[in-house]
Amino acid sequence: MIRLMWRTLVLSLGILAACSEFPSLDDKVSAAARAAPYPRLLPIQTLLARPAPPRLTETAVATLEARAARLRRKAAALRGPVIDTSDRQRLGTSIPR
Repeated sequence: MIRLMWRTLVLSLGILAACSEFPSLDDKVSAAARAAPYPRLLPIQTLLARPAPPRLTETAVATLEARAARLRRKAAALRGPVIDTSDRQRLGTSIPR
């Protein structure tokens, strides 16, 4: 009985979704995009033969290395104890065992 109800619910939701109106996508394309020429197609051999241009500059590498160092320092600080020794002793004496 429950299985029949689930099937009916899923079928009803599917039918309801199929009745919805498809959004008008033609209005979303700008006039400049409509007037633009099609991109030039290149043979795959040409694309594979070209070396990829470097994506990182020297300043970007230095920035990334500095960020990595900061994150490593932060991770090392987080690895330490959450409660310092004096608080741990105070809690240990105040909690009955």
